[in-house]
Amino acid sequence: MINTANGMISTPSSSASAQSSGLKTYFKTPEGRYKLHYEKTHPSSLLHYAHGKTVTQVTLAHLKENPAPSTPTASSSSFSASAGVKSAAARWLSSGNGSRALSFVGGNGGSKNISSTSKIGGSLGASTSSNSLTNTNFDGKGTYLISNVGDAIFISDMNSQDKDPIKSIHFSNSNPVCHAFDQDAKEGHDLLIGLNSGDVYSVSLRQQLQDVGKKLVGALHYNKDGSVNSSRCTSITWVPGGDGAFVVAHADGNMYVYEKNKDAAGDTTFSVIKDQTQFSVSHARYSKSNPIARWHVCQGTINSISFSFDGAYLATVGRDGYLRVFDYSKEQLVCGGKSYYGAVLCCAWSTDGKYILTGGEDDLVQVWSLDDRKIVAWGEGHNSWLSGVAFDSYWSAPNTDGTGETVMYRFGSVGQLLLWDLEMDEIVVPLRRCAGGSPTYSAGSQSSHWDNAYPLGTLQPASSIQDVPKISPLVAHRVHNEPLSGLIFTQNSVLTVCQEGHIKIWMRPGAAESQSSNTETLLSTKDKPLLSSKIGGSSYKQ
Repeated sequence: MINTANGMISTPSSSASAQSSGLKTYFKTPEGRYKLHYEKTHPSSLLHYAHGKTVTQVTLAHLKENPAPSTPTASSSSFSASAGVKSAAARWLSSGNGSRALSFVGGNGGSKNISSTSKIGGSLGASTSSNSLTNTNFDGKGTYLISNVGDAIFISDMNSQDKDPIKSIHFSNSNPVCHAFDQDAKEGHDLLIGLNSGDVYSVSLRQQLQDVGKKLVGALHYNKDGSVNSSRCTSITWVPGGDGAFVVAHADGNMYVYEKNKDAAGDTTFSVIKDQTQFSVSHARYSKSNPIARWHVCQGTINSISFSFDGAYLATVGRDGYLRVFDYSKEQLVCGGKSYYGAVLCCAWSTDGKYILTGGEDDLVQVWSLDDRKIVAWGEGHNSWLSGVAFDSYWSAPNTDGTGETVMYRFGSVGQLLLWDLEMDEIVVPLRRCAGGSPTYSAGSQSSHWDNAYPLGTLQPASSIQDVPKISPLVAHRVHNEPLSGLIFTQNSVLTVCQEGHIKIWMRPGAAESQSSNTETLLSTKDKPLLSSKIGGSSYKQ
């Protein structure tokens, strides 16, 4: 999951085609070319004046086969699904009020025309009317991209080459700033949406796609009107294996743990925070309360939170420049440390849970080792703030010696798009640092050379630039005219999104060859590469 709730951006003033002017349609890596497959955008006519107050985040959502429906009821919170149509076509998004013939299309389903009447208008809240317009032939199976732009949530069909979204949800009193999807949700709600006002909603994505209106339907409303915390939501995530539990981070340095199976409006009171500078956890006094716990993490804004894939650890990064890693079940601080400079804006875990990436205002990608509880590498190559980092869990390292697979990680970072290879056995790490002297270095595993790990629960000061080994990017590529706000790796592609909500899908070398490829021409031959990176004596230029 990508989180960017910081900064100000300008209203888009160009079309998607103009946006691509002067940009290449591919970039090279040692394994081959990543080719621009298609783009996703949003109708500019739908954007509210408040668009400049938010930065786009994208969530990838895969809906599984819908279970056999039970007898439908009149309530909009219950719905049936059968094979057939997917969702409203993008042209419905820019239509006015009144009766319309809707064409339901999508790469995940068939097509059908229906006629209906819907009033287009924003609302902070859910539609609970029993006469909500629904597409009863919608099956909901497929892969979708969920993005926030201005005061709207847009949903696009990942398997369709249509640029425009197939669904929009509007909020009149606040902007959505973060969201998360749980593809393993057993039943009911699987999509979380956090707003700038602090309000939080949980909904069923399938139900939103089934409904043809522009309001949330069947939603549960948490922290209504700031009843628990009035500061803005900054990041939101489901607890892996948490059976419906989720965590919401706020701009005042607090996180709250909710359970979706409990009443969203349950009264909750927590003890007073005695020391704002210290980490503390307070539990709700009543069993029916929701949220069930408050974690006071820091004094400043929490910019992003991320769980390890097994749900054992929770990482947070904040305005105070610190990464903090918690043992989630024990509610204990495990380790953490300060950035070289400024706030930390994003974080991500490796799939094996051994490493954490962070990035922020110091223009560096920092690689942290959970085993050693310290920073083990700095990535230098960005010339502006980092807004997103992610490990590529689908990439496999080449077999270099014929005896086994090299222990190597591929990850990406954005401001501009940079890709990195991290091979811990080859990294040059400091052995020791004598008092008043310079550190000595050696190639090999950092665990065998460095001093013992920091004590449990220790927050480290900022490291000296001389003490941390450096790595260089494998690829640097300018993929959008605007600064990027996030990236997602999938099995067949890499997704990039800019701050203004335009999404590009880049097919991996193998996947691109198996599909009808785009022409490998440059949109502008005058554009020079941002960087060339030498790997194994070869230079890979974009």
